[in-house]
Amino acid sequence: MKIYTKTGDDGTTGLLYGGRVDKGSALPTAYGSVDEAQAAIGLARAAVTDSELDGLLTTLCRDLYVAMAELATLPKNRTKLEPSVTLVTTEMVTALELLIDDVNARFEAPTEFTVPGQTELSARLDWARVIVRRAERASLAAHLPDSQVLPYLNRLSDLLWTLARWQEGQSLPSRES
Repeated sequence: MKIYTKTGDDGTTGLLYGGRVDKGSALPTAYGSVDEAQAAIGLARAAVTDSELDGLLTTLCRDLYVAMAELATLPKNRTKLEPSVTLVTTEMVTALELLIDDVNARFEAPTEFTVPGQTELSARLDWARVIVRRAERASLAAHLPDSQVLPYLNRLSDLLWTLARWQEGQSLPSRES
């Protein structure tokens, strides 16, 4: 099987469960941005030496496949989506909240803005966080009222911020005291 199909040479792309749309339309823009976020988390994961954090970031990357699948589906085909496989669920959002609480309990969180870059890993986690925020904004145009993609991305960016601060050990404040 060849990696190239040539079916997108006309500027369109195929969607999950059928249909084609312009590559610049809301759905490919949204799931493409989530794909970028997943790659950024992978970049952070490449700097991890701790197996717990490696496992967590791997799980997040897998969860983003779920978000991308949902975003790559036309509204008329949403009934074909499978919870936690191709459809983001409230349980997935809740799981992120529990992770945020768990990690936040491991360190004293800064009370003001911080300067990114205390460590290589924290800088990569911050980079992933801002890309997730961009993916969240890009997903607004593709968002459907019953979708959990936006809450998931919102919590994911919070989790990445928390992980970055935890990995820093001590954050550098945005202004000198």
